[in-house]
Amino acid sequence: MTAQVIDGRKAAERLSHEVAAEAASLREAGLHVGLATVLVGDDLAAGVYQRRLGTVAGRLGVPVRQIKLPGETSESALMERIRALNEDPDVSGILLLRPLPARISQARAFAGLAPEKDIESVHPENAGLLVLGVPRFVPSTAASVFYLLDHWLEETGVDRAEFYRRSSITVVGRSDNVGRPCLALAAHRNAAVQSVDEWASRAGTLGWHTRRADVLVVAAGRAGLIRAEHVNDGAVVIDVGINPVRDESGRTTLVGDVDFGSVVNRARALTPVPGGVGPVTDLWLIRNTIHAARELAVQRREAQ
Repeated sequence: MTAQVIDGRKAAERLSHEVAAEAASLREAGLHVGLATVLVGDDLAAGVYQRRLGTVAGRLGVPVRQIKLPGETSESALMERIRALNEDPDVSGILLLRPLPARISQARAFAGLAPEKDIESVHPENAGLLVLGVPRFVPSTAASVFYLLDHWLEETGVDRAEFYRRSSITVVGRSDNVGRPCLALAAHRNAAVQSVDEWASRAGTLGWHTRRADVLVVAAGRAGLIRAEHVNDGAVVIDVGINPVRDESGRTTLVGDVDFGSVVNRARALTPVPGGVGPVTDLWLIRNTIHAARELAVQRREAQ
């Protein structure tokens, strides 16, 4: 068996037309829409993501403000910058890029975001709404995982509701922005859900868990963690990992959490890295920014 490659770039092209139309509709209505991305330090993957978002937003006509703060920035200075963005009428969505320096409390930084501008649902209020099944925003990466899955099922002629009801979905990784939201979205689709992380790998039990999955979502942040022996024959594998790896020549490339070369001969379908979840994630974040602008406009009208 050779897996069908789920083409994220193709799906992103389809989604981009929808997002572009939404952005144009807001501009015609004279509504403010704008994305602010905040990077503290010089993490390579986060920097790549920030630059990529700037390109995508520009292509869609959405203003973007790329804020880069030194790695030695204090927590109080970061919180002050967040407060300023919360109050800025030209900013409808704020993305605080990770990782943050160890001396900065991630929990406090997330709680400092205005919930109505927290487009990744990391604020406690938004995270709770997501778990309850009534999200203000669906986090972009988790949303993209299921956007790709849903469209792949449609293209292959499989009934989505029936597929999820009879499927076991295992999520490898428990991050607040990807792993946990994926668990919530899978549960909302009535799938059987299981969560594991790197500790299962250290204990030697990772394969026991992952081989039981009909759908395997991998967001552990470890290059090549999942190999053929970890995958059930005919499983659908969604690779969320983005890991910088330097080869012998010194060139740095980005690879996934899944060993594509071995898993492609075991899975039914598989996303590549790059070109899988990433292109859809970028667009979904812009879509959330647009939706935030629309809701903020409603709030302002109601307050008048």
